[in-house]
Amino acid sequence: MLEILAIVAPVFALIVSGYIARRIGVIGLAAVSELNRFVVYLALPALLFDVMAHATPSQLYQPGFIIAFGLACGVVFYGTVGGSLLAGRSLGSASIDGLLGSYANTAYMGFPVLLMLFGNDSLVPVTIASILTVCVLFASAIVLIEIGSHKAQGPLQLAGKVIRSLIRNPLLIAPTLGALYGVTGLGLPTAADTFLKLLGGAASPLALVVIGLFLGEPRPVAAADARASALLAAIKLFVHPALTWALAVWMAVPPRLAAMAILLAAMPTGTGPFMLAEFYKLPAVVTSAVILISTLGALVTLPLLMLALGVGGQP
Repeated sequence: MLEILAIVAPVFALIVSGYIARRIGVIGLAAVSELNRFVVYLALPALLFDVMAHATPSQLYQPGFIIAFGLACGVVFYGTVGGSLLAGRSLGSASIDGLLGSYANTAYMGFPVLLMLFGNDSLVPVTIASILTVCVLFASAIVLIEIGSHKAQGPLQLAGKVIRSLIRNPLLIAPTLGALYGVTGLGLPTAADTFLKLLGGAASPLALVVIGLFLGEPRPVAAADARASALLAAIKLFVHPALTWALAVWMAVPPRLAAMAILLAAMPTGTGPFMLAEFYKLPAVVTSAVILISTLGALVTLPLLMLALGVGGQP
């Protein structure tokens, strides 16, 4: 157990350092936004491109992993949307709730945690999970929000909005271009490879600090919102990984790959739902609270899950 905590502790220490820096005012709100843009538009795309450019077809062909992780995300997303609609929430707000329960922080936390646990073997599975999260879940939420807000005037306009949103997303463009380059078999020039590794190496530590900076921004939460936030955080931390585990067993996914899928599903809610809520001018109080609660809760649930899965030693 102490070995597992030793692996997880540095990850949360980076988050806490960002949180403290924001709370005491060392780093302002404007810097939080700009650092986040650096991660999203430069560092993380460089890491994703580098991983996919070096990936082999056999590494990318992981049907069991894709089905177990992807199907669990979809079931949790649409199940939560349905529950929120029954509770009387609008389709737009219900869509954000669905993301809060299913949008695992695979990019910001998945990479560093699984890299420490499984080494470089985890890079391709985490990239696949990040693509599923960023592409499929975001596309689903955007479609539902657009339908709920009646902003799109027809199916073609709606499809166009979704496609434009996805093709402008650097977290989708970078791995796609990396995979296409990898198929050529040319290999990366030494200078380009060094550049990508230097830039991509900043992604994980800075991303964790950015999470802390985001969580350090004071946001008052009403009692009703707090209850809703706790429920959605519980769905993310318990229901999502449990369902992924069941599907991984059903699909007979190899144990090491199954453990990666389960741990990725157990990651706390990422910042994507908050950014989408802000973009569509939807209430974001519950969104930020779920991110905070699930991130703090993961400090307990992740080590316990690692212990249950029998991982935590040297990769």
